[in-house]
Amino acid sequence: MSAAAPVVSARRETSRLIRRRSDLWIAISALAAALLSLPLAQSSWHGPEVSSVLAIAAVAMFAGQRWAIAVIVIAELLLVPTVWPRAFLGGADTFTRIAALGSLIAIVPGVLAMRRGAAALVLVTGWQRTGRACRRAHLILVMLGAIASLLPML
Repeated sequence: MSAAAPVVSARRETSRLIRRRSDLWIAISALAAALLSLPLAQSSWHGPEVSSVLAIAAVAMFAGQRWAIAVIVIAELLLVPTVWPRAFLGGADTFTRIAALGSLIAIVPGVLAMRRGAAALVLVTGWQRTGRACRRAHLILVMLGAIASLLPML
């Protein structure tokens, strides 16, 4: 056994703890986004389903299931058309606007983890995990987010 083995082991343990802390933060924010957006979802075409999927994926993330980050990212991207019009466009009362803004803020950590979600999506779909496949999945997620953001304007 080399002298570097304990150092490598300590680095791996530190990396694992940081990744777990990041996973917990993403799960907490996803659960908050789902809970805040559920009252807004009654008048939208897909809000209740997406909010419930987001909540279930957050619970799976709490349980240590790393694949759930892909579901969280997709669900948060699909939740954007339900939430942002109520936060910024007129016609919403104060409670609705506060809930929508809180939900948008809670969506941010999941959207920032889109690259990790793309890598998990590659694994979940059965593609061979290469850099090229991860970049393609990331591009698909970015395009999905752009389309979902522009959809309420149409």
